Amino acid sequence: MSEMPLFERLQGQDHDGEERVFRVSEVNRAVRFTLEDNWANVLIEGELSDVRRAKGHVYFTLNDEEDPAQLRGVMFQSDVRRTKAPLEDGARIRFRGTLSLYTARGQFQLIARSAKLAGEGDLAAQFRKLRAKLEAEGLLDPETKRSLPELPRVVGVVTSRTGAALRDIIRVASERCPVKILVADCRVQGDEAPASIVSALQLIQRVDNLDVVIVSRGGGSAEDLWAFNDETVARAIAACRVPVVSGVGHEVDVTIADLVADVRAATPSNAAEIVVPEREALLRDVRSLERRLNQALDNRIGGLRLRLERLLRPLYGARRVMDPVRERLAELRQRLMGLDPRSVLRRDRRELAALTTKLRDAGRLPIRRRRDRLVALQFNLRGRGRPMVRDARAAYAELCAQLDALSPLRVLERGYAIAMHESTGRAIHSKSEVKEGDRLRIRVSDGEFGAKVEGHE
Repeated sequence: MSEMPLFERLQGQDHDGEERVFRVSEVNRAVRFTLEDNWANVLIEGELSDVRRAKGHVYFTLNDEEDPAQLRGVMFQSDVRRTKAPLEDGARIRFRGTLSLYTARGQFQLIARSAKLAGEGDLAAQFRKLRAKLEAEGLLDPETKRSLPELPRVVGVVTSRTGAALRDIIRVASERCPVKILVADCRVQGDEAPASIVSALQLIQRVDNLDVVIVSRGGGSAEDLWAFNDETVARAIAACRVPVVSGVGHEVDVTIADLVADVRAATPSNAAEIVVPEREALLRDVRSLERRLNQALDNRIGGLRLRLERLLRPLYGARRVMDPVRERLAELRQRLMGLDPRSVLRRDRRELAALTTKLRDAGRLPIRRRRDRLVALQFNLRGRGRPMVRDARAAYAELCAQLDALSPLRVLERGYAIAMHESTGRAIHSKSEVKEGDRLRIRVSDGEFGAKVEGHE
């Protein structure tokens, strides 16, 4: 190939004999013409990345297989329609076209006219190889994925401190619910990024009350996101002691980190939406739980109240039986207190004291007669008092015996029983008050037991 006469075209003097000064557009056009003249039909092979489409045209970057070199390219709409090669990231394509220069930006590029598949690209092959390896080890198994905490308090974020991803996460989280966000700063692009991401993951796990971790970065080309396809990063995510959410790139971007993480988010903002619950939704759940708790408490109290009423019915029945007996006993006790000899003696002493006072006030003669009368009365009183005491004691003993005999407990001890309706607790006085099949409670001296009416006699 002949040497490109670029500078020969540009060099020269103006009409005044001075060295010519060129404009940028003139230089760019000269370079463009030189490239298109000398590289009009070139065959170039490489791996595609950063593929994007606009108005039917395809813009791409072609990557060298061995050396760190890239070439920008474009295939216009008319040529895109004819090609059958998959123009997508990771594809290894052989293009035929012309080397040129985009004069508006001074950008060296390939104008591709045709394309065919040359074989799988290195990046795609590496991705599939690592994915198969981790899948064989079970790191991609859905059953191993951990559930996220329903209400996290401390959220760790592993990303670049200066990136847009962190700003999006903080904005979305603050709008949804107050949580504490701890950031582990790291590189998210370039050769040093994998080691930086792993170090940040290990650092954030030192926080004792950490609930969940978001690993994130914004969108970019396949090369920009390649750090999240690193094996050490994947294993660090799998070994994290808390659940991990991966929010790398855009929804169409899929990385190994997305596949290994417990939950994959479409974007960093979506990762914050997944991790941080919505405050209003939480309040609705709390109000619903409060209503359910109150209802359950009311039902429980109502059930216990009914049970207590059933247990108290027999006691109410026994009270109705015992109340008349208790009133009769009180009446007998009152009568007995009126016949107590001690009460009689106190009354006689009061009368004696009154007589003594009257005697002292009378004259001596009347006093002597009254004294004699008093002595006689005292004698008579002593003679009559002992029988009265004996009679009173006998009457007292007789009343006690009668009272004891009237006691329901004594009646029960003699072999009698009290029959009561089990449902109402009322005592049964006549066989007409029961019918066959009725359930009864039988009260005896040492307790009670149930019975059932089988018939009348």
